Amino acid sequence: MIKTRMTELFGCKRPIMLAGMNWVTTPELVASVCNAGGLGILATARCTPEETRKYIREIRSLTDKPFGINQLLILGQVAKDTIDVAVEEKVPVINYTLGKPWFIDRVHAYGGKVIGTTAFVKHALKAEQLGCDAIVVTGAEAAAHGEEATTLVMLPIVASKVKIPIISAGGYSDGRGLAAALALGASAVSMGTRFALTKESIVHEAFKQLCLQGSENDTIVSDKFDGMRGRALKTPVTEKMAKGGFPVADAFRGAYDIKTMLNLNWFQFMGMGFKMMASDEDHPMWVLARQAAGNLRHTKALYNGDTKEGIFFAGQVIGSCSDLPTVAELIDRVMAEAEATIRKNNSMLA
Repeated sequence: MIKTRMTELFGCKRPIMLAGMNWVTTPELVASVCNAGGLGILATARCTPEETRKYIREIRSLTDKPFGINQLLILGQVAKDTIDVAVEEKVPVINYTLGKPWFIDRVHAYGGKVIGTTAFVKHALKAEQLGCDAIVVTGAEAAAHGEEATTLVMLPIVASKVKIPIISAGGYSDGRGLAAALALGASAVSMGTRFALTKESIVHEAFKQLCLQGSENDTIVSDKFDGMRGRALKTPVTEKMAKGGFPVADAFRGAYDIKTMLNLNWFQFMGMGFKMMASDEDHPMWVLARQAAGNLRHTKALYNGDTKEGIFFAGQVIGSCSDLPTVAELIDRVMAEAEATIRKNNSMLA
């Protein structure tokens, strides 16, 4: 059994976190991770506050273990309303990204914990200064949004500068990776792509199979997918998008869908865009339009299995994924391999 600062802090048995992946992290997947000993995270950026409350309660009906939500703070009033719901529901863990957390004291007041997700050393330091209980440090290998520094570079730098527990993200799919992360200063790992390739995941079978057939070189990085630098599965459509211009028609359709999904009027929707412009994350207005266009393609991939028009954010670890286990099977396997790796490495000491 591996015990770390992360397992002690959050009250889970295994130092493994489910990355908050929009649309992918259903209540069923979150609860499955929790019940297997990990920390399940529900991504709420796609949800209205009412939907967030509903999903939180669904998770609680499926597990009595600690869990969390993940929210993009640049979504303005929608983010504030969602955080309010999470606080009212006393969600054990609130994980945020892209913004400054104003709610840490409110979460601490009921005994909850706050995790900041970062992709820069300076943002990791800032999260600690603001009072976060832990941080996620994301390397370039990760699916979706990251920056240029790899996990091997980022993790030890951050570990040498902060005192709070670190959850390392980007490049993890097995126990050897977990053992390596612990050796480099992390208290846990966050896995996204590997959990997306499980039986409980709602990702369409067509994209699951494309990932299983892919190698570590079959992903592509571009800011054309949704406006922010992101890594997706390499397909004809993602290669075309990476080389193309601004998708005006898709952006308008996607913007309308987001406005409708989040129950916003156009004034609120534009206000969300201006908040992005004013944030310290350097995301201009066109990022929102890019995200709108990208959302259409994400849902086509996840729900319809549309390999011609859909895009799927995937990490380089697809090259190490060869099966679709259950969540429990995966976590048990990762832990057994991590323990065996640690014992083997300890035996090298003279």
